[in-house]
Amino acid sequence: MIDHVEIQVVAGDGGNGVVSFHREKFRPKGGPDGGDGGDGGNVFLVGDEGLSTLYGILRKRIYRAQRGEHGKGSDMHGARGEDLLLPVPVGTEVRVRYEDGSLELSGDIEEPGQTLLVAQGGRGGLGNARFASSTNQAPRIAQSGGRGEEKDLVLDLKLVADVGIIGLPNVGKSTLLASVTAAQPKIANYPFTTIEPNLGVAVVGDNVFVLADIPGLIEGAHEGKGLGLDFLRHAERTRVLVHLVAGDSEEPLRDYDTVNEELAGFGGGLAQKPQVLVVNKLDMLEVRERQDELCRLFAGRGLEPLFISAASGEGTGELLDVLQAMLGRSERRRHARSPLRVHAPRRQLDRSFAVEKLRNGAFRVRGEAAVALAQMMPLESEEGRQEFLRRLTRMGVTSALRRAKVTAGARVWFGDRELEWQE
Repeated sequence: MIDHVEIQVVAGDGGNGVVSFHREKFRPKGGPDGGDGGDGGNVFLVGDEGLSTLYGILRKRIYRAQRGEHGKGSDMHGARGEDLLLPVPVGTEVRVRYEDGSLELSGDIEEPGQTLLVAQGGRGGLGNARFASSTNQAPRIAQSGGRGEEKDLVLDLKLVADVGIIGLPNVGKSTLLASVTAAQPKIANYPFTTIEPNLGVAVVGDNVFVLADIPGLIEGAHEGKGLGLDFLRHAERTRVLVHLVAGDSEEPLRDYDTVNEELAGFGGGLAQKPQVLVVNKLDMLEVRERQDELCRLFAGRGLEPLFISAASGEGTGELLDVLQAMLGRSERRRHARSPLRVHAPRRQLDRSFAVEKLRNGAFRVRGEAAVALAQMMPLESEEGRQEFLRRLTRMGVTSALRRAKVTAGARVWFGDRELEWQE
């Protein structure tokens, strides 16, 4: 199972605005009519019920959405870039990795059809018609398109199941899953037959719930021994745990404690999940004969185990009834794909900013709106620079730079764009 993937997503850049003037017969000097560029496409992750691993997303390392089209004359705006929809399994957890290596949770894909915006497209640049004013009726400037967001994503798949079957290796978890559902996991009489979780659907009357056999835990699993951390995280989203103990174990109580200690060590509330203690292998004569002994042993902990034979099916019906009661009124899982809501409202740029003086005497302006303005304005022309300064003044950036003692000729950084300060 491919359940951990790291990729880069790049939203589309915005299209450029255009400089254009209206021209027609008898109107050789018409007004500005340059259209805006289209916004760049967004990148979304979409929950796909047909996927069970992240294998498909490994085909590429970098995923890019489409750029917005450039504006045109006659006030024609460029088309918006197409969004990129990346299908992922339901149960995918999404984190953003920053340059310093830190991770931040972006969201979870918890149901089919759910969409998560992970990178927003750049804004389309304004055409020269947008810069016309009473004092400048023939502007010859237009903005470049804004840059689309680039993000490094860490995707982790956690199985979504109502019931998780846990226990030490070789206690019969896969056999139990096969007995109560239509799942067909690999089964053999040696430890670690299961190296990835299996899912199955159980039907109890009119109710349906999903079970997962969580691969065998070992002592030290929560510290990463074996594949412990990979195994344990699959139990996080289950609602109820079936704790399976082998009835022929020499130390069944120690086996029970070992698994619970690993759950507690992993954290995340695993140790507090409701559990059903189930003793397996009742089809073996020695287990049937020591049934009373096992009852007394667990009663000392205030526990009342259920006895089953996963191999023959004995006792499994009662187990399903108990699970159904614990889960409460279980709704059928909604497999119908819900309508995709892929056009997220465009987020307004944060207009807050800060001015920092660097050791080399240069200055850096930090702030989403200010940096985007510097990246999009045509600063190679005098008209573009003057418009840029006017807009910085309205934002309060110019006053903040003066208070920081900026002087003409000083180097000022806006993101990765370096300017020579002029007023």
